[in-house]
Amino acid sequence: MKDFGVLRFLDVFRGVFEKMGVDYPVMRKILNVKLILDGRRVSTILSNENNKKKVKEDNDKNNFLKSLWTYVLMGAFLILFIVVGDNFLFQMSFVFGVIIFLLMTSLIADFSSVLLDIKDKEILLSKPVDSKTLNMAKILHIFMYITVITMAISGPSLIASIIRHGITFFLIYLVEVILIALFIIILTALIYLVVLRFSSGEKLKDIINYVQIGLAIGMSLGYQLIGRIFNFIDINNLEFNPSPWKYFFPPLWFAAPFELILKGNNQSYIVIYSILGVLIPIISIVIYIKFIPIFERNLQKLNSAEGQTKDKSKVNIFISKVVCKDEEERSFYKFATSMLKNERTFKLKVYPSLGMAIIFPFLMMFSMNRSQISNISNTKNYLWIYMVFAMIPNILAFLGYSGNYKGAWIYETIPIKNKAAIYRGTVKAAIVNLFVPVFILVSLIFLIIYKMQIVEQIIVVGINMLLFIIIEFKILDKKLPFSKAFEVTEGPGGYNIIIGILIMGVFVLGHYILTRIPYGAYIYIPVGLIATKAVWKKCIS
Repeated sequence: MKDFGVLRFLDVFRGVFEKMGVDYPVMRKILNVKLILDGRRVSTILSNENNKKKVKEDNDKNNFLKSLWTYVLMGAFLILFIVVGDNFLFQMSFVFGVIIFLLMTSLIADFSSVLLDIKDKEILLSKPVDSKTLNMAKILHIFMYITVITMAISGPSLIASIIRHGITFFLIYLVEVILIALFIIILTALIYLVVLRFSSGEKLKDIINYVQIGLAIGMSLGYQLIGRIFNFIDINNLEFNPSPWKYFFPPLWFAAPFELILKGNNQSYIVIYSILGVLIPIISIVIYIKFIPIFERNLQKLNSAEGQTKDKSKVNIFISKVVCKDEEERSFYKFATSMLKNERTFKLKVYPSLGMAIIFPFLMMFSMNRSQISNISNTKNYLWIYMVFAMIPNILAFLGYSGNYKGAWIYETIPIKNKAAIYRGTVKAAIVNLFVPVFILVSLIFLIIYKMQIVEQIIVVGINMLLFIIIEFKILDKKLPFSKAFEVTEGPGGYNIIIGILIMGVFVLGHYILTRIPYGAYIYIPVGLIATKAVWKKCIS
């Protein structure tokens, strides 16, 4: 079994652990196994990498350490806020805000299995392993994880801080980072405690799933925004106005000591922020220790399926009758809708794409056309809405995959008159539940920006989106819906991606030409609807 340097370091303190009543050899073996499993777990921020099967089969590759480079890269951006000036309250509030976000989402997304672990007790406590040894192994495991993640995020800026501001700044920063790490561990556990106390284990699993999705979106968006923030903010000329609600803003607690110690700013709100930055982590630890027994009892809810309900939405049934022409197609529509809404692994793969599809049209429009923002209603920048199309090939490809793929045997056992009904029902479910909501939301924002002057243009885009979905589904490799494991997915493939981009470009160019033709959109709308119906019958039947 592979040995780890951190375990050899712990060997130095073996006597301390044994005096505490811990069976050190057993604890060391438990930690060794946990660290090996950490290396094999694919992090959420790497979950979109294509060849996951190869990653999992390579036991020598530590996926946890591989994911750290992403955190180091994000942490490197924080150097800008360390070296740019000496408005410490604003600079360090932003830095600590990013660190808190990354630590908390990472802890929830990738390490909930440790905080919420109940299998250890079920398996190990039935063996000659006492609870004190097991609990110490769990605490050390969490501490190791959060320490490594924290150092990966804050390491580059810590190095920059000692060069730019000196040893005192560095020491304050280091102490604050340690306090933040402790605060985040306890805060995350307390959030779990509250959710489990008043809700079901299934609800907590859903929350974890959505945090994983948020982390994937946040990491992708962060790369786009951090480098551009200095185009909009002049940090050195910002003024801080204290107000009561800001006492509930944790980044300010940890940023205030820089002002207090380095600048001698002893205004009351700075002193209070500084006290909160030390006091709140300590109080949270005391509260957590007091509620540990309740937390452990409520963890048993994770074994329960309580909270899972079948989808009996009258709206969903009504929509299935409207969009599906026969009972077979309607059945697969409802089945696919249930999978799209409840399959957590599928949502983790697909929802980040939906989130980016909402954000990117506006991000691209405003970042590339800042000079036209004041006169945007007289431009054709609404054509950036076609960026929504970029999500479609990837999501259509993922319709063939599921975390519960072993249930695909049902396709061979149920009597199906027309196999095309499977694909028609599934594609319609994806259109109604995934594509249309995103398109409507983005369209509404564009309509507001353009003061409702582009309604006909939005309708044209909607028709083109339906055509694009049908064409993309036709050129993709056909797989029975939700029948393959995600571990072997390779996405839509490079060839299909290029084809998809070219087709999207054709739609954009065609729409631009329509805008140059008098009443072009009004002429195209009926023609496009007829063409969409014809293409649907030809390609998905």
